[in-house]
Amino acid sequence: MKESVTQTPQTIKVIIADDNSFVREGMRIILSTYDEFDVLATVNDGQKAVEYCKKFSVDIALLDVRMPNMNGVEATKLICEQTNTKPLILTTFDDDEYILDAIRNGAKGYFLKNTDPERIREAIKAVYNGNTIMQDVIMEKIKLNLTNDKEPESKIDKTLFTDREMEIMACIAKGFSNKEIAKQLFISEGTIANYITSILDKTGLQHRTQIAIYYLTGKIY
Repeated sequence: MKESVTQTPQTIKVIIADDNSFVREGMRIILSTYDEFDVLATVNDGQKAVEYCKKFSVDIALLDVRMPNMNGVEATKLICEQTNTKPLILTTFDDDEYILDAIRNGAKGYFLKNTDPERIREAIKAVYNGNTIMQDVIMEKIKLNLTNDKEPESKIDKTLFTDREMEIMACIAKGFSNKEIAKQLFISEGTIANYITSILDKTGLQHRTQIAIYYLTGKIY
């Protein structure tokens, strides 16, 4: 009789970069309570985060925005360019001026430091699995900033997209999930995914958060 082998789920290797020791250690304690995470290190600036990710195999880098030597936005760019690590930004509302730059530099997620631990857990897992996480409150902040921006914004070239693709981009910009878009437009989630792939191919963007920003600004970030 053949014995069944139980496979141990792969742990997600994480580092935490924050110059506030209370936040840094608090986040380490929280993540260490979950079996699926392995907190490899905590560092207090962006440069150390980049160096660690270059030296070791890290799945997710949780990066504060404001840090000495190198901030989280700059660290995000270097980590994306030089490693396979996926950066996930930790932020406060005082940092929202950096949101667009972080997205442009390749951040895969953006959430507030006071987020419920379970939501942080799910965000890290989602980013690890190839998704991009943008909290509703952050998305609303982006929209507000863009609305208040007095500089003229370029328009989307609608000739590049079908009417259906424009509808889907509008829904993404509203923060709808694929399931919600499918319900709104009466088409399957698989069809939604195909349209999103087409939009990404046409624009050269990498994920749905960038699609939302593109739709709202007419600019490629």
